[in-house]
Amino acid sequence: MPNYKLLTPGPLTTTDTVKKEMLFDHCTWDDDYKKITLSIREKLLNLAHVSEPEYTVVLMQGSGTFGVESVLTSVIGGEEDTLLIAANGAYGERMGDIARHAGIHYLMYEEDYNKIPSAEKIREILAEHPEITHVSMVHSETTSGILNDIASVAKVVKGAGKTFIVDAMSSFGGVDIPVGDLEIDFIISSANKCIQGVPGFSFIICNREKLMESKGKARSLSLDLYDQWETMNKDGKWRFTSPTHVVLAFAQALKEMEEEGGIVARAKRYEENNRLLIQKMAEMGIRPYIGSEHQGPIITTFLYPEHHNFSFQDMYQYIKDRGYAIYPGKVTDADTFRIGNIGEIYKEDIEKLCSIIKEFLEER
Repeated sequence: MPNYKLLTPGPLTTTDTVKKEMLFDHCTWDDDYKKITLSIREKLLNLAHVSEPEYTVVLMQGSGTFGVESVLTSVIGGEEDTLLIAANGAYGERMGDIARHAGIHYLMYEEDYNKIPSAEKIREILAEHPEITHVSMVHSETTSGILNDIASVAKVVKGAGKTFIVDAMSSFGGVDIPVGDLEIDFIISSANKCIQGVPGFSFIICNREKLMESKGKARSLSLDLYDQWETMNKDGKWRFTSPTHVVLAFAQALKEMEEEGGIVARAKRYEENNRLLIQKMAEMGIRPYIGSEHQGPIITTFLYPEHHNFSFQDMYQYIKDRGYAIYPGKVTDADTFRIGNIGEIYKEDIEKLCSIIKEFLEER
């Protein structure tokens, strides 16, 4: 198959050394393997700026959505609990889909895709609906590329004494998040995002007290967050068959992240990629969908250029033939496409991509 780099929000381009780890077949019951799981959990706590016993980590088989569904269906009880979902994109809306399928009592607060959820509006909703017990939102909403203000929302939610759940799928490890300072109760991410592993499991950093309260509430056997933690916390064993190759790759990715300089260095690289990308695209007359105030460093949504011969599919294939893959748009109110800048992507990749796009436009 032709080789090309992924300019997407994950799966993303990984190093050869991360991929190489997957050549080893490991036994799930082996003590050495279980030690790797324990080490991963400890390192994730460090990245979140929290520690035992206040916080703990659960690894969950499946994609990021499996992790989100695990939390929502495990920690929100029956008649006594109600979830408020603050959504401004497809992934916030997906939380509503999960809640509806699981029979969870929930309310939706929706903003336009190019606006962030308002902490003040959430304060008003919590005052109007005292039955709300949990609040959830997405941090980096890759539908648009917007980076939501979880700090302001956290202050309101925790001030009201509610449980705060954050989907940080595409931001954790690429944006520094002081989980303990913000008092986030559950924060969810995935192996194939900013830590630069491969798809196969999600992870949840949990306030231990809140996790203990969830015992017996789960609506699913496989996605039972508490039961998964109870088994894993003993010696690192997963409850059911774990994605061993993915776990080994993730352990290597964590090591390489440390060697790069941790979240600070990785965030700097991503931010520089993002600024350069927006600058180069602007020189071609292509504007971002999100204003600079709320544009995140993970992925950028661009409006179609005002070019009467423009075809995204033609441009996509043109770019792919020259070594890169980008994303189609996901917003519903405009013609857009998306370009990610996380993974093993550097300044020279952004410059090369933009030169390819310029060539494509000039040939139309």
